[in-house]
Amino acid sequence: MELDKIRGLSDEELKAEEAKAAEQLFRIRFAKSLGKQEGIGKIKSLKLDIARFKTIARQRTLAATAGKA
Repeated sequence: MELDKIRGLSDEELKAEEAKAAEQLFRIRFAKSLGKQEGIGKIKSLKLDIARFKTIARQRTLAATAGKA
């Protein structure tokens, strides 16, 4: 997912997208452990998306706490 789209998501949508990506990553890894080769190329992009979701969420948290201080 592109960074501009991620920044446009609300906090709830951000959490939902992160959970969805984590679930997909789990399913692909599980299938890989069973010997299936489908979707292995998507692992890297899912990991990057999860990192992006977490980064944006952290930036928002830091911005909110900086505004209170």
